[in-house]
Amino acid sequence: MTIQVGDSLPNANFNVLDDGVRTVDTESVFRDRKVVLFGVPGAFTPTCSAKHLPGFVEAMPEFDRRGIEVACLSVNDAFVMRAWADAAEVPPGIRMLADGNGEFTRALGLEMDATAFGMGMRCKRFALYAEDGVVRLLNVEAPGEFRTSSAEHVLAQLD
Repeated sequence: MTIQVGDSLPNANFNVLDDGVRTVDTESVFRDRKVVLFGVPGAFTPTCSAKHLPGFVEAMPEFDRRGIEVACLSVNDAFVMRAWADAAEVPPGIRMLADGNGEFTRALGLEMDATAFGMGMRCKRFALYAEDGVVRLLNVEAPGEFRTSSAEHVLAQLD
């Protein structure tokens, strides 16, 4: 079942790459914070690299102004997420969360089968806004779409 507005985010672990691979959990990312989490089907994929991630990079000052943290989620490993962040010049304010085995993605009910494209199980394109780990806004894109999960759309909804 897909997570809904009003639900608490499920407990899961993510990997991030700092001086080495480090595990962070849902609570450390979302507890006592306002966070926009956007999920992408894959690092370095066309729409994700040309539109989705750059939109959040560009909008980061506005999220900062509102006291909202930003995190990007993908079913990739921490090394790929770090390489993507470096290539896209992602500022430190955007957390790049690797959900390598897709456990968090499945717990959200936002997994998609991309085996026809040689990608295996991936994350649907989405954006959610959570306060203290509770979902307050959720936008899940239809396959092949990129509209409601954009930074601009999320900011407009938060006005």
